[in-house]
Amino acid sequence: MDPEYSIKRLTADKEKRMEKNYEIILLQLQDESIPYRLKAAEVLGRIGDERAVEPLICCLSDPVAEVCWVAAQSLGKLRDPRAVGPLIALLSSGDRWAKRGAAWSLGEIGDPRAVEPLLPLLKDRKKDVRVAAAEALGKIGDERAVAPLEAAAGDEEPEVRTAVRKALQMIRGQP
Repeated sequence: MDPEYSIKRLTADKEKRMEKNYEIILLQLQDESIPYRLKAAEVLGRIGDERAVEPLICCLSDPVAEVCWVAAQSLGKLRDPRAVGPLIALLSSGDRWAKRGAAWSLGEIGDPRAVEPLLPLLKDRKKDVRVAAAEALGKIGDERAVAPLEAAAGDEEPEVRTAVRKALQMIRGQP
């Protein structure tokens, strides 16, 4: 048997299995079982397939906040600019986990369109949301965030002050 033919056949079989698995994951993303939806959203972020962007964007409106959070994080891992608008919309969610996941993902994507929508989160009542917003603004590195970050430097929570200080250093190009 020709070894080159065997390798090609194995590769083709592997690609077929991967495609079948991808289809199963997409079905699980719509399953009534919350653990299935959570795991599917997580896996789609890990495999790095750009086809997952649109299905994950649909998950941002899942009635379960944890599913939204995991989907948002997976979109951040994919770093696809198509997710910016839907993630920005998620920033106005009443759920802190959804806002936190959206802020983190926007920082990972690094699109400057997210700067203005992230700024109000520096005053959110939940410190973890304020931290996520500061970190995202630092990753984006846009000068428009400097004055609002400086204003947040006096936050009562040390974790927020640390995140703000690091964000300002990143924007200013300081180590």
